Amino acid sequence: MNKAVLRYSDDTQIMAEALTCRRGGRTVFANMSFTLSAGSYLCLRGRNGAGKSTLLRLIAGLVPQSDGKFVVQAGGQALDIKSSLLMVGHLNGLKPALTLRDNAAMFQKVMTGQNLDQAVLQAAAKRFALAHLLDQPVQYFSSGQRHRSALMRFELVSRQIWLMDEPTVGLDSDNRQALAVMMQSHLERGGIIISATHDPIDVEGIELNLDDFAPKQIGQNSLESEWL
Repeated sequence: MNKAVLRYSDDTQIMAEALTCRRGGRTVFANMSFTLSAGSYLCLRGRNGAGKSTLLRLIAGLVPQSDGKFVVQAGGQALDIKSSLLMVGHLNGLKPALTLRDNAAMFQKVMTGQNLDQAVLQAAAKRFALAHLLDQPVQYFSSGQRHRSALMRFELVSRQIWLMDEPTVGLDSDNRQALAVMMQSHLERGGIIISATHDPIDVEGIELNLDDFAPKQIGQNSLESEWL
């Protein structure tokens, strides 16, 4: 199928109700609720340490929830979240000794079991100004080029739910615009995006400030604070 015309399910929903996460004996966030439908963009805000990355990892099934309810469904039936999402975080997951083309081919094979469509790869690389680097080993890339190489993966594999952790890091204005265009195209096809970022992205969506779900601290002068 031509990825450019792919339309995702319109009845997919992500629902969180009174979601709470504790890690290392500390409550990261508590009583968080939100609902997202196809075509929704949720932008996570908050101070460093507020739990933005933790929430993304929880949604991806990498961190367990402590309390509350979290459901991904379509047509009233629960979906396997791992087969429905794609996540790019702080680690780019690239093999330095391999070329960008070989990295992309390996990623495609692992994710889908299929061979990489070279036309799709070329278009994705062009979007992030990487076409001239496709046959260069990633070990020679700058940090910005590596980050763009990781973002390029969203163009290679069709997943309705995108999780992005600080996607604008290291991007200049042109590549930020390329990111915004890619995200908007995904939403228009019924995709769902959840991103954690301190920087503005030119995509209309809903903001969720995780500072609003921080546990209340009492006994501020004590060495050990009690968390509710």
